[in-house]
Amino acid sequence: MEDSTLAPIALLIDSLRSQDAAQRLASVKKLSTIALALGEERTRRELIPFVNESVDDEDEILLALAEELGEFVPLVGGPQHAHFLLPPLESLATVDETVVRERAVASVISVTGHMPAASMQEHLLPLLQRLAGREWPARVSACKLFATAYPPAPEHNRAELRAAFLKLCHDETPMVRRAAAQALAPFAETLEPQHIREDILPSFVDLTQDDQDSVRLIAVEAAGALAKVLSRDEVAASVMPAVMHCSQDKSWRVRYNAVQQLPALGEALGMETASSELLPLYLQLLRDNEPEVRTAATSKLSAFARLIPVGDVTSQLLPRVKEIGGDANQLVRSALATVVMELAPILGKNDTVEQLLPLFLSLLKDDWPDVRLAIIGKLQAVNQVIGIELLAQTLLPAVEDLATDKHWRVRQAIIEHTPMLATQLGADLFQQKLGKQCMQWLQDPVYSIREAAIHVLQAVAKEFGPDWAREHIVPQVLLLVNSDNYLHRMTVLAAIGALSTCVSREVVQMSMLPSVVACCKDRTPNVRFNAAKVMQQLAAVLDGPAIQHTIKPCLAELSADGDADVRFYAAAAASACS
Repeated sequence: MEDSTLAPIALLIDSLRSQDAAQRLASVKKLSTIALALGEERTRRELIPFVNESVDDEDEILLALAEELGEFVPLVGGPQHAHFLLPPLESLATVDETVVRERAVASVISVTGHMPAASMQEHLLPLLQRLAGREWPARVSACKLFATAYPPAPEHNRAELRAAFLKLCHDETPMVRRAAAQALAPFAETLEPQHIREDILPSFVDLTQDDQDSVRLIAVEAAGALAKVLSRDEVAASVMPAVMHCSQDKSWRVRYNAVQQLPALGEALGMETASSELLPLYLQLLRDNEPEVRTAATSKLSAFARLIPVGDVTSQLLPRVKEIGGDANQLVRSALATVVMELAPILGKNDTVEQLLPLFLSLLKDDWPDVRLAIIGKLQAVNQVIGIELLAQTLLPAVEDLATDKHWRVRQAIIEHTPMLATQLGADLFQQKLGKQCMQWLQDPVYSIREAAIHVLQAVAKEFGPDWAREHIVPQVLLLVNSDNYLHRMTVLAAIGALSTCVSREVVQMSMLPSVVACCKDRTPNVRFNAAKVMQQLAAVLDGPAIQHTIKPCLAELSADGDADVRFYAAAAASACS
């Protein structure tokens, strides 16, 4: 019996010592199975020490090991024994490969999240201190653990933790300072206000002025989080100057991150300061030489506009917004298309019509399809602000043009908004403006467009009722049954199936059913087996005589078809009908 219980661990040892990396990786991924076989006590006593001695392998295997150990708390006996997992994870947190270290740290945080506070004080704090005193990869890992270790730490240990973190903020290695900058905001959220002011804020300022741009660009990201936990005066005195300095940094990556902090900064400082101090800086970044910075600034347009007086939006921001509409870079224009109509509720209807609508129409006709796609996504927002009459007069001509756009994703975006337009336009105006186009979409060369068109017809038929659908949709759909293209005939069958629940039984029996019967004799097998599937759908809405005298005889004939797929679907449909 003892030999059989030793077999799993012996097998694991053999696999982990294999010369074949794939076999070692497979064995690591089976650690939980081995642990279950061994039981909690032997997992703690034998398996975990063995794993700890094996932390010297290829990165892919170490990564898998770090992932497995993060889920091991129940397998070692629960929270009271979770600390047994920390030694191998500590070793993994010191390796050179970044992804392994990050996964190991994530597992440490996961494991310690299960541990009692006393156990965290006993085991996590020493682990953190050891990592902080080792070579730079270990110090990078240490930075990420302060936010976890600080809350349960007793007061005398907290002072040591703050001192250790400040030391890492001024470490000689740029990678460590970068990691400390990344940990600034999470760590600040766990600190008392006094220590945020005395310890974190000076370090934040120092890191935003670091000689390495890779450190500065990470450090400035903490500005928004710090602005939320500091008083307005402290933000104005320390955080805002640091962000303004980074906004004019020689590295565009630093400016890119700085501009994204301006809305959070403006919210903390209030409307007056946002208008007088931050608006000029924001306008400058909207004109930045680098398109990436202009894109980031543009994406924050509506968020920033909410923080300043409406007068400043119309007099200072809108002129620059109009310039962005003609920016040479399509990514900048695409960012504008995504947010421009979010200015409408701020400006009101009149300014929206006068100032934004021409820009909106211009973006709808942009040469770059991504810009057109982004602006189409805001059609509903436009309608809510300007109303359906203006929408029909100003935007529908552009929408009609986009319905036949050469890029299929643009056509699909228009299709997806068609049910909303139908609801707002009403039956007559919809039929006049977009009804014909819906039929053209059914014959589109792209399958996704044809499929989306079917959903639109179904939605519109439900919106306007069965009588309207009988008069305006069903006849036009059935005309396409005679198309020379078998793909279009298949699309018509799918449309009939979708519309069968939106019209009366009489329309299904007198108009739709004969067309499906005709398709059962089509020369193309794909059309015939799709006709069989639609027969099954129609049977669900028709009465007994139609099923007995029309549907079942057709399916019986198809069940003897020369094509195997046709026979299969016909038999399935016949079985469902019976």
